[in-house]
Amino acid sequence: MSRLNFVLLLAVLASGILMVRSAYEARRLFTEIDRAQAEARRLDADLQRLQAERQAQATNLRVEKVARERLNMRAITPAISQQASLHMDGSASGVAR
Repeated sequence: MSRLNFVLLLAVLASGILMVRSAYEARRLFTEIDRAQAEARRLDADLQRLQAERQAQATNLRVEKVARERLNMRAITPAISQQASLHMDGSASGVAR
């Protein structure tokens, strides 16, 4: 009878150890999920901020200002424009007959 009690005691101790280990693992995994969700929220906030910055950078006034200041571009006027015309005759069309 004492052997049976000893085997049952070992079984109870083993199941208790396994239960504590599984509870610890569940807490560890829950903490990892919580961290991952916090990181996802942070990345989502960064994405929204970057999209707002991109929209602010791409406004027509900003593009025009950058073109004027950095690229030394200016608005086109009839005084500075030139017209080019292309005259093509039948021999220079490049079409094989």
